[in-house]
Amino acid sequence: MGTNSQIEWTDVTWNPVTGCTKISPGCKHCYAERMANRLQLMGQKNYRNGFEVTLQSHMLDLPLRLKTPKRIFVNSMSDLFHADVPLDYIQQVFGVMRQADWHQYQVLTKRADRLEELSHRLPWAPHIWMGVSVENADYVTRIDHLRRTAARVKFLSVEPLLGPLPDLDLHGIDWVIVGGESGPGARPMQPGWVATIRDQCLRAGVAFFFKQWGGVNKKRTGRELDGRTWDELPLTALTR
Repeated sequence: MGTNSQIEWTDVTWNPVTGCTKISPGCKHCYAERMANRLQLMGQKNYRNGFEVTLQSHMLDLPLRLKTPKRIFVNSMSDLFHADVPLDYIQQVFGVMRQADWHQYQVLTKRADRLEELSHRLPWAPHIWMGVSVENADYVTRIDHLRRTAARVKFLSVEPLLGPLPDLDLHGIDWVIVGGESGPGARPMQPGWVATIRDQCLRAGVAFFFKQWGGVNKKRTGRELDGRTWDELPLTALTR
């Protein structure tokens, strides 16, 4: 089943698509691109095309084989709503998620306009969570696209956080993840930016998850905010 994940907010990753293209500043130091190129050099067959968008149809049924309920991050190495992923293939991925309904799925995209466009043609269910990435104030419109979808659980991945977001509209949003960029060339994140988002979540009653401060050595900087960790999850995650 994909890969056991060290991402703090999920259990495993599942990649029925690999590869992507950069569309906004948050993509600049893409960890998935670095990993895909490394796996290509290692001869991993799924990454024979490097970071080119590639449908991995042989991976489609893997959630059905995993009998223990897991929280599954879908397409950690791609974007399911990339223009090069056909609608019928996206529908197949959703069909598997509907069938293997003992898991919770976390789908994340930067292509929120296509997500909204296709939403009415997808078989949503409460265990399929849908999120959009928002790295700075220039991309808050992605939240509006997400809000207009039929997803039951909606979340934001504010990672890497590259600027302040003082006026988030969190109406209809169930969960916010915040994290700083990590790895080579990591851009800095200001503590005040994080605290402001946390406070907005508290006022709105939205679950808040602080993933990391990031930096070149993310283990050293850790993930405490104001002396504690913040590991809140959407209410639906606590009731299954």
